[in-house]
Amino acid sequence: MMTKLLLVFLFPTLAFAADRPNILWIVSEDNSSHWLGCYGNDDAQTPNLDALAARSTRFTAAYSNAPVCAVARATILMGIYSPAMGTQHMRSRHAIPDKLTPYVTHLRKAGYYTSNASKTDYNFAGNDNALWDECSRKAHYSNRPEGKPFFSIFNLTISHESNLFPSRIAGNRKKNIIPKTPRLDPAKLTLPPYLPDLPEMRHDFAVYHDTMTALDTQIGDILTKLEKDGLADDTIIFYYGDHGGPTPRGKRYLHDTGVRIPMVIHVPEKWQKLSPFRNGTVSDEIVSFVDLAPTTLSLVGLKDDPQMQGRPFMGPNREEPGEEPYAFLFADRFDEIYGLRRGITTGRYKYVRHFTPHTWAAPYSFYQFQMASWPAWHEAWKKGTVTSVHASLWENNQPSEELFDTQTDPWEIKNLAADPAHEGLLTSMRGKLLKHMLEIRDTGLIPEPLFDTVRGEKTIMETVADASESECRDLLTIAFLASSGDPDGQEALEAATKHKSPLTRFWAHSGLVTLGKKASSSEKMIVAGLNDPVPLIRAQAAIALHNIGHKQSAIQALIKELDANLSVTNEAMIINTLMQIRETKAIPKSWFNKWLNGKSGELRLGTLAKSVSMFHK
Repeated sequence: MMTKLLLVFLFPTLAFAADRPNILWIVSEDNSSHWLGCYGNDDAQTPNLDALAARSTRFTAAYSNAPVCAVARATILMGIYSPAMGTQHMRSRHAIPDKLTPYVTHLRKAGYYTSNASKTDYNFAGNDNALWDECSRKAHYSNRPEGKPFFSIFNLTISHESNLFPSRIAGNRKKNIIPKTPRLDPAKLTLPPYLPDLPEMRHDFAVYHDTMTALDTQIGDILTKLEKDGLADDTIIFYYGDHGGPTPRGKRYLHDTGVRIPMVIHVPEKWQKLSPFRNGTVSDEIVSFVDLAPTTLSLVGLKDDPQMQGRPFMGPNREEPGEEPYAFLFADRFDEIYGLRRGITTGRYKYVRHFTPHTWAAPYSFYQFQMASWPAWHEAWKKGTVTSVHASLWENNQPSEELFDTQTDPWEIKNLAADPAHEGLLTSMRGKLLKHMLEIRDTGLIPEPLFDTVRGEKTIMETVADASESECRDLLTIAFLASSGDPDGQEALEAATKHKSPLTRFWAHSGLVTLGKKASSSEKMIVAGLNDPVPLIRAQAAIALHNIGHKQSAIQALIKELDANLSVTNEAMIINTLMQIRETKAIPKSWFNKWLNGKSGELRLGTLAKSVSMFHK
């Protein structure tokens, strides 16, 4: 007995490793749950994942919170919703408060060896790699000091949307990563009904099934090595997709094809006491990325970090879901394209609020159009060969609200928001969304070009957190009113155009934009907005002016803004504005050369120039 105590005293890491589980995260990129055989896809060939699911807990209501990688990853790392931190814009590097602690830092302090192979891209200022003991493509738990427990991530990129780009497809075929001829006959595939039946669409679906099989093989290799290393009995395994995608109306969308992810968790028998779920079962409990950090801390026996907003759903600190659980969803700037959407889902019913309904649903982002299916769909729309749901994606004006029953309408085609039979549900879910945005102090209501204007010396998170509840509620109220398109609110919007706060003025002018031609009686306020001291508000006034028929004056006002030496975010917003009103021909060619060869940064104006050139000639 004395010998054992002496060993523990001299070699505490040995005792620590024996007392706490290892944790392995396997993450695949850009695939929603419906791509896997274990989630009911009969065309899939994913035997390793199907076998893992059969001996684990398979979650049917797991969500990525955001339908794009860096934003979702920031949420995972901190256990805090990205809109609460100001990290909701894709590949932004805005600062967050120093007091926020990533879960990986907690793990390292507790004696865990942490390895990450190899995605970071955490969407805020700082050195991402420095958070880890090892962060590289070769990072591996096997590199840890002997006896140390590990937390290890393998982020697999083979399923990323870029693997549907023609050059990448050719390369993967040459390397025998995917077969030279698709395993599935594209002509015999069953396409989801929200997509038009186009040869390019069928081609991309067939290729992606082969890609998912290649992913499955890589996952099989990781699991096999874990067994050979003798670590399987001591390691809790998480497999999940980093968000949905990659085919059209997947990634970047708040539909389930963009945010409903596969999540499979295997807890070895030795550690079953840490899980309320039994292996070999299916759970419909709602979990989302914001829950992963507190859950991981709970599994290794650490106390909750009170700053985290997620719910630990496993381990001794588990919190029950509550009476009316839901997942919070968000979408903001994707690459160079701006927009603001928020949503909540109960697993069955989903409510989505378009705070900028005057923008299109399909983000004209240059990157995704490098695969065959996206431009083919766009061309079909331009030629008028697609109608109804297949055409609505491309229209400028979107509904302010969407309500879907994902049980009866799993592909989210029928919007129930205008159905009187669902009025009570719509009101309830709208209220829940408003309450949640208020509780987390959603920074998305501050347009990115105004971040520096309003934050002063603080971070944007601290600025919003320091505001009074009444100030936040007032801003939410005007934003909901502005996005409603309700003419009854026009008088209130007109009054708000004169408010001292630039945020309130922004939303007031945005509301006049949403009203379209109905805002003609507000022409005086719109014209006055062209002289607002804030460039972004002047741009909103110009769109409203364009909508009520003064097109040339609006275009001249917007082009004038481009000569004002604006910030990158402001310039991008101006070009977004010209794209929305389809007046990009007015942009001087010299500006395209400037963007393509000059400013870049995280918000790539060169990519924006390519987007404009491709889709808005």
